[in-house]
Amino acid sequence: MAQDFRLPDLGEGLPEAELVQWLIAEGDTVTLNQNIAEVETAKAVVELPSPFAGTVGKLHHAAGDTIEVGEVLVTFDTGDEPAAASSAPVAGTAEPEEEKATPNLVGYGAAPRKSARPQRRARVARGGATGATDTAVLEAAPHDAIVETPAERPVERPRSTPPVRKFAKDLGIDLALVEAGGVTGLITRSDVEAYAAHVGVVPAAQPDAAAAASTPAPRDEARVSRTPIRGVRKHTAEAMVRSAFTAPHVSTFHTFDITKTMRLVASLKADRSLEGHRIGVMAVVAKAVCLALGRNPSLNAKWDAEAGEIVEHHYVNLGVAAATDRGLIVPVITDADTLTLVELADAITELAQVARSGRTAPAAMMGGTFSITNFGVFGIEAGTPILNPGEAGILGVGSVQRRPWEHKGKIALRDVMTLSLSFDHRLVDGAEGSRFLVDVAGILQDPGRAMLLR
Repeated sequence: MAQDFRLPDLGEGLPEAELVQWLIAEGDTVTLNQNIAEVETAKAVVELPSPFAGTVGKLHHAAGDTIEVGEVLVTFDTGDEPAAASSAPVAGTAEPEEEKATPNLVGYGAAPRKSARPQRRARVARGGATGATDTAVLEAAPHDAIVETPAERPVERPRSTPPVRKFAKDLGIDLALVEAGGVTGLITRSDVEAYAAHVGVVPAAQPDAAAAASTPAPRDEARVSRTPIRGVRKHTAEAMVRSAFTAPHVSTFHTFDITKTMRLVASLKADRSLEGHRIGVMAVVAKAVCLALGRNPSLNAKWDAEAGEIVEHHYVNLGVAAATDRGLIVPVITDADTLTLVELADAITELAQVARSGRTAPAAMMGGTFSITNFGVFGIEAGTPILNPGEAGILGVGSVQRRPWEHKGKIALRDVMTLSLSFDHRLVDGAEGSRFLVDVAGILQDPGRAMLLR
């Protein structure tokens, strides 16, 4: 029996994903929950487990294709037989719609439930520009559709993606009349095209691809390279633009003597009992940030415009920015304020390794309350980091440099660092931001002070 596996919503509400590679081939035998493909969402590369056990009948896409949620990825031959005819309903009763058991995929949560309603109910949307629904389109709708007025049933927006909504709008089709073909309930472009064919709507002619391909490219095209904006880089760009034009950013800087922290790090690296733990400057900075946030809660808050509230967090979910081949991502260390210095160091090492491999799960980048970014690893002294959307602050960690510095009334060579703090001025006043930065620097100037803090 042929079973289609459609691209599921991977838990982020993202409308599409790019197929990175197939881990199977047509004709292969697969088991339930065996990984069959790698796809890249706007946040991470994710492995897809098989929802069926059987033989791979057809792969519907190639590596590099962008696939919308709900589109068929692969067709399996499961070898299952249809239900026996002896299970026919008793005469005089309505035959129930055949219920196909959808396996529960590892990592996707519970399998979706089908509606108990045997017939789809098409609704009449309130008038758009004309104030009424096109009656010709309604008359061409499936005969089993039941038309309801807004008074009978609240109008809900059909689940779809922006490109599909635009496509339907260009054709003059109300998405409320289109049946979603997949188990996700998401209306896809193919669903709209099928409905358009049913009601006799002809899409506008597209430019001839062959003619376009035969047109010689401008000479300058040979002098440049073009890369589609998609995946992690596209998501990062959208988030940064949204942050920059939503939250009023303020940045402040502090340069100070970090020699005692560098000596602490060196002593920890030489401690054989800590062999296998990479305790570096970033781990100590992370610990200092957690301690300072407890004393400066306005930096560990968010602006909830919808609720009209300022939400202060009584925990620290620390985002640590990581540069990868696919772009910048910010995995989160949950409840970082409860971890010891060694545990923080291990968490930072692990998330960096996972990020570089491209395996950071979307869920691992959610729920951050404050972030740090280390541009010192590139030899940069200072910068103006952009806030992660929904967070009040982000701390930039500059490079450690040996400089002549005043120490105990004399000039000496000391280890010096600059911290760069950007914060949301709606949540954090200049004085509060400065106090936080001084608190972090104070701990790093003399790590023994941390023993006095709660």
